[in-house]
Amino acid sequence: MSISTATATVNRKEALSLNGTPLRKPKKAIRKAIFPVAGLGTRFLPATKAIAKEMLPIVDRPLIQYAVDEAAAAGIEEIIFVTHRSKRCIEDHLHRSVELESELASQGKHASLKTLRQLEHSGIHFSFVRQEEPRGLGHAILCAKHLIGNEPFAVLLPDDLIDGQPPVLHQMISQYERVPHSLVAVRQVSRKDTHRYGIVDAFGQDAESFSARIRSLVEKPSPEAAPSTMAIVGRYILSAEIFECIANLNPGIGGEIQLTDGISHLLKLEPVMTYRYQGKHYDCGSKAGFLEATVAYGLKHPEVGKEFREILLRVGQELANETPYPPDFDTRTATMLMSA
Repeated sequence: MSISTATATVNRKEALSLNGTPLRKPKKAIRKAIFPVAGLGTRFLPATKAIAKEMLPIVDRPLIQYAVDEAAAAGIEEIIFVTHRSKRCIEDHLHRSVELESELASQGKHASLKTLRQLEHSGIHFSFVRQEEPRGLGHAILCAKHLIGNEPFAVLLPDDLIDGQPPVLHQMISQYERVPHSLVAVRQVSRKDTHRYGIVDAFGQDAESFSARIRSLVEKPSPEAAPSTMAIVGRYILSAEIFECIANLNPGIGGEIQLTDGISHLLKLEPVMTYRYQGKHYDCGSKAGFLEATVAYGLKHPEVGKEFREILLRVGQELANETPYPPDFDTRTATMLMSA
């Protein structure tokens, strides 16, 4: 008996305390993330008439996959999708397609099969909650309250694609583990663009601040009224107290409940910090930002990057050789001449 006991002790892999009792594995600081994906993507109509905007591809991967990969790289264990009845394709994408895998295997398309299986993250549990009506980002977060409980959590907006190494959520969780306050990812924007973002006013904030305590937030202020040019980007780490703050809000313009208003109330209860991440941001909620991301990710794609670069150089040369229209050029006249 003593021999078998000794052998068992040697082979045990769990950590032991000084008195030989097993130690519990430390609980992760942030285990859950909310993905608000209930929006109808009207800015991308007609493409989004029958497909979720989060399923639009940047080269060959849908936007939602980039966000899931970022969460996985940060050690997230559960992703809660706040979704809409028209977004079933997101759920279908995130689950295995056994029929497709079998077909690829039977055809010997092993590279495609490997790529498909690399999309899976077995350590993450997916949950889906319906937001029955479009009542704003704050309301979408509130829909997931019962699945979050009383622990801090992350929020990722898939429209905000951020190319960072390490991924931005990983950066933010590392910061939270050092200083456990709610965090809002921010970046500098030009003053003329402040009306497109939530803008923060922070204590001791300057262009080089890594993190600073937020004094106030303003949703989409005019350039003249903006307290700074530090804009909120779609990555957050929030304490569970945010739910009560959101629940007590009155609907704003359009009957929507804004997350920025909830954070403004949270400021009265606890510190909320900015976080200046390292990475390149692409606003894929706009057509121009989506195209910019497609170009950037296309250029570094291992399969088509070289060919795509040659295409862009050729197109760029053609554009450079074009004769620009004079300011008073009548395009209707030009159309008539071309059709004559």
